[in-house]
Amino acid sequence: MAITSSAKKALRAAKKKRVFNLRRKSTIERSIKEFRRLVADKKKAEAEKLLPSVYQALDKAVKTKYVKANTASRLKSRAMASLKRLG
Repeated sequence: MAITSSAKKALRAAKKKRVFNLRRKSTIERSIKEFRRLVADKKKAEAEKLLPSVYQALDKAVKTKYVKANTASRLKSRAMASLKRLG
């Protein structure tokens, strides 16, 4: 347990931040999972419609420093490449 006042404050801040991070994580995972499912089912038109929401989730994660910029860039690149492979 935290002893100093600054440690107690850091603990409170971490608890608050955890809620935001979990929400951000679930948004990213949900959108990417749905996108990959559409690509696997070869539903190109629906996947193209979902791509902006995948990009948005990743960009917001970078903005809040949940993921690094290169990680988001890599995920976006792989999403687009998988979409292009559909034909």
